[in-house]
Amino acid sequence: MSATTETTTQTPTPESLLDDDLLERFRARAAEYDRDNAFFDDDLEELRAAGYLTALVPVEHGGLGWGLVDAVHAQMRLAGAAPATALAVNMHLVWTGVAKVLRDRGDDSLDFVLREAGAGEVFGFGISEAGNDLMLFGSRTTAEPQADGGYRYAGRKIFTSLSPTWTRLGTMGLDSVSSDAPKLVYGFIDREDPDVRILDDWNTMGMRASQSRTTVLDGAYAAPDRIVRRLDPGPNADPLVFGIFANFELLLAAVYTGIGRRALDLAVAAAGRRTSMKHDGRPLAHDPDIRWRVADAAIAYDAIPPQLDAVARDLDELVDHGAAWFAKLVGIKVRATETAKHVVDQAVRVSGGSTYFAGSELGRLYRDVLAGIFHPSDDESAHATVANAWLGPVPD
Repeated sequence: MSATTETTTQTPTPESLLDDDLLERFRARAAEYDRDNAFFDDDLEELRAAGYLTALVPVEHGGLGWGLVDAVHAQMRLAGAAPATALAVNMHLVWTGVAKVLRDRGDDSLDFVLREAGAGEVFGFGISEAGNDLMLFGSRTTAEPQADGGYRYAGRKIFTSLSPTWTRLGTMGLDSVSSDAPKLVYGFIDREDPDVRILDDWNTMGMRASQSRTTVLDGAYAAPDRIVRRLDPGPNADPLVFGIFANFELLLAAVYTGIGRRALDLAVAAAGRRTSMKHDGRPLAHDPDIRWRVADAAIAYDAIPPQLDAVARDLDELVDHGAAWFAKLVGIKVRATETAKHVVDQAVRVSGGSTYFAGSELGRLYRDVLAGIFHPSDDESAHATVANAWLGPVPD
C-alpha cells in the first residue's frame, strides 16, 4: 500500500506576505520615489505578484480571503516602509473591502468588484471633490441618466490615488433630472473611456509616490450593470455608505499608525546612536528629557493598534453597533492620524537636526504624516458626527 501526501496551500499572513526583505526594498525605493515625484511602479509590481491586491477578495475569486483585521495589520507594516505606496493601495483595498462588507451581509451588488480584482483589475477611488465638505452626502459632479439605464458623469475628482494605473474607477454624481431626483448615483467607469482625463498635477509636500492626480470626467459612461446605488442626498445608513466609511477610515488609520510605529523605531535608534558632550559622551538614551519624549510617543502609539484591531474585528464579525458605528469609525481615524502626527513630531525632536536634511527618512515621514489631516473625516466633521451620536442632532 503506497502512502499519499496531501499538499495544502496555506494562506499567507501579513507578516509572511510582507516579509522584512520585501519591506526593505520598498523602504529603499520610497526615498527615490519621493525625490523624483514618481509613481511606485516597482512596488506595485511586487505587490501584485505577491497577491496583495487580492487580499480582501474571497479565495473562490482568486484572492487571499483576508478579513479587515489582516488588511489593517498588513497596511501598518507596508506604511512603515513606504507610506505613499500604502496610502495609494488603500484606495483599491477600500473598494474590495466595501464589496466584502456587502457580501458578508448578504448583498452581492459589488461582487463584480471582487471577481474583477481577482482577475487583476485595479480600482481607483473617485469620490472626493474640491470644496465638497458633504463628502458622501452630496456631489458637485453631475450624473446624467441615459436611455439604457446607464449614467454619464461630468465633474472633477481630486486626490485620485493610483492615477497612473487604475483600470476601474468607482465614482458618484448627482442626478437632478430624473422623476425621483435628486439622487446620488454610484457607479464604476473604465479607464479606456475617452471621456476620462487624468491631469498630471500631483506635486505635493508629502505622499508624493501616491500620484493622487485630478480626474476629469467629461461625460464618462457607467453601464447599467455598473450602477450600484441611487440614494437620497444627505446622511444615509445604506450598506454601501457604511461599507465605504468603514473601510476608508480603518485602512487610513492603519496607514498612519504604521507611520507612527516607524517613527518611534527611528527615535529609539537615534537616542541610542546620538551622544552628549554635556554628559561625557554618554548616549542620549540616558538623558531624562530624551527618555521622556520617547516614552511619551510610545504611550500615545500603544493605545491605537488595539483600538484598530477591535473595530476591524467587529466589522469582520458583523457586530451591530447601530448608529454608533459612524462615531466609532470617524473616532479611530482622527485618533490614529493625530497620534501619528504627535509621535512623528516627538521622534523628530529626539533625532535632532539631521532630520531637517532632505535625505532623512524621518524628515520624509514628517511630511507624509501631515496628509492625515486632509482625509475625510476631518477633525471638525468627526466631532460633529460623534456629538450627534452622544447628544442627538441640533434641532432645525
